[in-house]
Amino acid sequence: MNAVAELRDSLSTPSPEVVESLARGEGDIMLLGVGGKIGPELAVMARRALDLAGSRARVIGVARGLPDDTDLYLKRAGVLVERADLMTGLHRLPDASRIVYLAGRKFGTSGDEHGTWALNAYLPGRVMERFPHSRVVAFSTGNVYPLVPVTSGGADEDTPPGPVGEYAASCLGRERIIEHFSRANGTPAAIVRLNYAVEARYGVLLELATAVHRGDPVDLATGNVNVVWQGDVNTTTLRLFEHCAAPPYVLNVAGPETASVRWLARQLAARLGTEARFTGTEEPTALLSNAARCAALFGHPTVPLHRLLDLTADWVRSGAAVHGKDTHFQEREGRY
Repeated sequence: MNAVAELRDSLSTPSPEVVESLARGEGDIMLLGVGGKIGPELAVMARRALDLAGSRARVIGVARGLPDDTDLYLKRAGVLVERADLMTGLHRLPDASRIVYLAGRKFGTSGDEHGTWALNAYLPGRVMERFPHSRVVAFSTGNVYPLVPVTSGGADEDTPPGPVGEYAASCLGRERIIEHFSRANGTPAAIVRLNYAVEARYGVLLELATAVHRGDPVDLATGNVNVVWQGDVNTTTLRLFEHCAAPPYVLNVAGPETASVRWLARQLAARLGTEARFTGTEEPTALLSNAARCAALFGHPTVPLHRLLDLTADWVRSGAAVHGKDTHFQEREGRY
């Protein structure tokens, strides 16, 4: 098994709790926007869990298009792939009692704000109208919160929203539209405010490791972050079907630590046999989420921060494949 295959296996291995949770539910699971960074392994985890539970429910992944390797990965795992443009083809999709809403847009917002609002706020309403009797777990983002003091412990689910920029505002719009249709039609839903998922091919840690490996300076203006293993995000997502409610249940999914970017860079540099270089100074605020509610509900992440650092450094050292997309976690003005 090569490195990418091993990584995908780790990201898609269901815990016993996921198997038991999905077994208690009924009906097919459909992932809308399966082709993104999260979708493929999440879909395969759902399929593996249902197989272990002895369920014949289908897992359906919907995307407008997929790279050949992703399409093959999904199909080999038993995920049914539906090609559809969600903006125009919702009516052609099969019914499913459990929906994961993954579609959205962040990068490319600047200069095409109207397109971002259409995808992030208008489309979710169409989905909620199309599937009024389904349980819907919808991805949002910690960007709906304001920047908070780094000593605050992070914004929790009761913190008033304060989105910075058009992307973040459109994501709050998505949440409000989902809430509207959940209340109007009694559709049980859950909203995942994610901040920040990492795996070996993508994320804040990969960006920091790549910078220190190249000898590039790390910008310290955004001096603190949350990071959480994508496999743990997948586990939480699938277990949330049992917590869907009307109005929607809102949950921060984030790492438990307020991690110093300076400390992370130095830890990665030590593992890579180099020294970290820096530019700028830490601002007193950052985009931080408090994940205490998630930990109380599902436990702490199974992959701790030190292990994430080890994995990321090993991946960068080996020169293994990456997604080639940055998080832009340093952005403080909301321009994407």
